[in-house]
Amino acid sequence: MPTNTYRIAVLVGSLRRDSFNKQLANALAKLAPPDFSLQQCALNDLPLYNQDDDANQAEPVRRLKSEISNAQGVIFVTPEYNRSIPGMLKNAIDNASRPYGQSAFAGKPAGIIGISVGAIGTAIAQQHLRGILGYLDMPTLGQPEVFLQNKEGFFGADGGIGNESSRKFVQGWMDKYAAWVRQHAKM
Repeated sequence: MPTNTYRIAVLVGSLRRDSFNKQLANALAKLAPPDFSLQQCALNDLPLYNQDDDANQAEPVRRLKSEISNAQGVIFVTPEYNRSIPGMLKNAIDNASRPYGQSAFAGKPAGIIGISVGAIGTAIAQQHLRGILGYLDMPTLGQPEVFLQNKEGFFGADGGIGNESSRKFVQGWMDKYAAWVRQHAKM
């Protein structure tokens, strides 16, 4: 990988095989600038966070922490479950931020995006996540906020975003996030 490439760890908050948020993460990778590499992190094999394990973290936790530590930024692509983030995503955050003082997230520029069938998209989940990321010392892109509603035709047959206006809107977010990373990343 060229040294000028920005590696971005992507944490998708859904385990569902046909997840809209996984589709969105894949579409984002197509919109990323050429010097950005978006890499989805596996979260499905993480143990439930237990402070008793801090001194001897499981291999999947060490792998996740390494992927985040070696990235110049993190994108959270999250659905909204019961007006908050999914427990699986919170578990991943807890595992990668512990033990106290050894967080893989500190200082990493973050972006938050999500899609849902609901009219407000993932607005409330994203607000909850912002509070968590503030505590983790992650400079988080504030604007534009993106609360996407999945309607027929949102995703195209090629896996990208299917309609031009939505693609332009999400491209605008990706461009702003890329500039955010360039401003805040430690290379």
